[in-house]
Amino acid sequence: MTSLATLPGFLTHFAAGLALLAIAVVVYMRITPHSELALIRAGNAAAATALGGAMLGFAIPIAASVAHSANLLDAAVWSLVALIAQLAAFFAATMLFGKGWRVAIEDRQEMAPAVLKAALSVSVGLINAACLAT
Repeated sequence: MTSLATLPGFLTHFAAGLALLAIAVVVYMRITPHSELALIRAGNAAAATALGGAMLGFAIPIAASVAHSANLLDAAVWSLVALIAQLAAFFAATMLFGKGWRVAIEDRQEMAPAVLKAALSVSVGLINAACLAT
């Protein structure tokens, strides 16, 4: 069956992509000033929205790096570049939103800053992915 001949390559690239995404999310959660998982477990939809946007913002360029790289090491390097770009976007968002965004998401569970933060993450991820494909 020739259609399954590329299955090992698919599995290694898929596993690498998931591992890169997991690493990016763990690094992101360590850098952010609040515990996203604790907030989400407590039912904070704003925190879930912000983290979900960040995850999408990471996944899009990671997918592009896996699809357009010559090998997995190349994909990992470009995924690191994507992580740096996303973290820069996070810090830019914190300056844009001011000091009140953290309290708005953590304590007041306000969706407006969370949605805007998520949209910023996805937007940076899309631009990042497009740049990786050049």
